[in-house]
Amino acid sequence: MRVTFLGTGTSSGVPVVGCDCATCRSDDPRDKRWRPSIYLDLDDATQVLVDTSTDFRSQALAFDITGLDIILFTHHHADHVMGLDDVRPFNFRQRRPIPCVGSASTLAALRRMFFYVWDRSTPKGGGLPQLRLLEVTGPFCLGPTEVVPVPILHGSLPILGYRVDRFAYLTDCSEIPEASWPLLEGVEVLVLGALRHRPHPTHFSLTEAVEAAARIGARQTYFTHMCHDLPHAETCASLPPSVTLAHDGLVVEL
Repeated sequence: MRVTFLGTGTSSGVPVVGCDCATCRSDDPRDKRWRPSIYLDLDDATQVLVDTSTDFRSQALAFDITGLDIILFTHHHADHVMGLDDVRPFNFRQRRPIPCVGSASTLAALRRMFFYVWDRSTPKGGGLPQLRLLEVTGPFCLGPTEVVPVPILHGSLPILGYRVDRFAYLTDCSEIPEASWPLLEGVEVLVLGALRHRPHPTHFSLTEAVEAAARIGARQTYFTHMCHDLPHAETCASLPPSVTLAHDGLVVEL
């Protein structure tokens, strides 16, 4: 399995519009963060996108994404779904609808937000994304690879993380319910949201993310969904040896 980090920033991205802080002015390319998403290449056979971030078109061009078999959605917030219309080129090339997997509430939100896709009165001249919405109710397989949805909390909103074999992706997380901890046993590579140093009502702080990573005990943990409060080099230097910040374009082989 190959994991590509397409975006590792928050809903505002980094640099933040109009901000003059050191991170937003940084020359370190690792401090440039598109909105959060990852791309999984499962044994060169199945291409999986997790969330269609606002920056998806730019991400696909920058990281040479040419195939897309299925999309897994964590939740319906704008920074995770607003690039959905940009999957149309994959429809044109692959000539088939793209399955979109998510919770019932996420799929209902997608139908509201992108209502024109399913509205029979929508003019077809510009082309519409061809999507097949599938509610996730438990573990499922992509070829020989098992995918396990991991219920987590984003403030008071129940959302999903995903475990794919020995890899797990938990973004926008503020709490892992007790029933979900066993689903993470044996994970070797973990991706976990870590927003900033200060506490936040809907996201792990850096300290909270470090504590959760220690409890899960993965061989390697990457933090994502960072705001401009966390400069890459300085923050990484303060973290435990098995923990680091991810950055846009990072590729991890499992």
